[in-house]
Amino acid sequence: MLFDLPLAELREYRPDVAEPADFDAFWAERLAAAGDAPLDATFTPVATPVRHAEVFDVEFAGHGGDRVKGWLLAPRVAAERAAVVVEFVGYGGGRGDAIDWLAWSAAGHTHLVMDTRGQGGSWRRSDTPDPGDGGAPSTPGFLTRGIAHPRDHYYTRLFVDAARFVAVAREHAASSGDPVLPVAVTGGSQGGALAIAATHLAGGAVALMPDVPFLSHFRRAAEVTDSAPYSEIAEYCRVHPDRVEAVFETLSYLDVVNHGRRTDTPALFSVGLSDDITPPSTVFAAFNAYRGPKEIAVYPFNQHEGGGTQHQLAKLAFLDRVLTT
Repeated sequence: MLFDLPLAELREYRPDVAEPADFDAFWAERLAAAGDAPLDATFTPVATPVRHAEVFDVEFAGHGGDRVKGWLLAPRVAAERAAVVVEFVGYGGGRGDAIDWLAWSAAGHTHLVMDTRGQGGSWRRSDTPDPGDGGAPSTPGFLTRGIAHPRDHYYTRLFVDAARFVAVAREHAASSGDPVLPVAVTGGSQGGALAIAATHLAGGAVALMPDVPFLSHFRRAAEVTDSAPYSEIAEYCRVHPDRVEAVFETLSYLDVVNHGRRTDTPALFSVGLSDDITPPSTVFAAFNAYRGPKEIAVYPFNQHEGGGTQHQLAKLAFLDRVLTT
């Protein structure tokens, strides 16, 4: 059933989302600190059952110089209009196996998938630890790790990883010996949030395709859904009622509404109107605030899976249209 506001109201939903005065300075400092270390990206060929693409085990230096893993699938036959598609993974999952990621390379696009530090214990494995976790008290999960200050927050590390992974994609596109391919960015849920943040922090892309994006309009999400992962915020605030405002202040540095306001890459969002994990109003908050040219695919009776295969086809068509123009 429909979970949130009616669609007509969602299309006009532009809430006042808190934005820190030092938002730009904070992220410039985080990126500058990370930029002191080279990307040091490596691409090691691996043997897999995949036949339509060459597969490479990727490593690069993410936040704090921590080694982050990924996959690269390079199609043996490129699309007529091809891109390097950077993809980020949903909450609780990691990069898994290369055979989990066939759609983009099967369509002729080079595909880079970033592993997610410290996750991979819920539904798809990860190979990247999170050495930067200081171990401060938090709710089980990731939303309140390092919640006392945005500098220490888990997602600050992950956002820097994601921005640097886009740089890895550009570096690979420039050094592969083939014509330089444009870079597009995508992901679902947590991956959709990372796609928005990485596109902003990495200085844009040819296309952005965030599906049912997470990490948007935190206050609204914590108030309207008791589903995980947003329930982690409410659980923490129940135990620490004296820290509620500080919690949301930290989260405002991560809110993809604020990142999207600074991004003008052509974008295709998606939303499921029955989604109680990333409530539709939080998705539309990010979409309506997004600065660049944008479209949103609305799936009225879908939940957090969004449009599934139909939306994958829509993204392929959207990317082809963007590359054509």
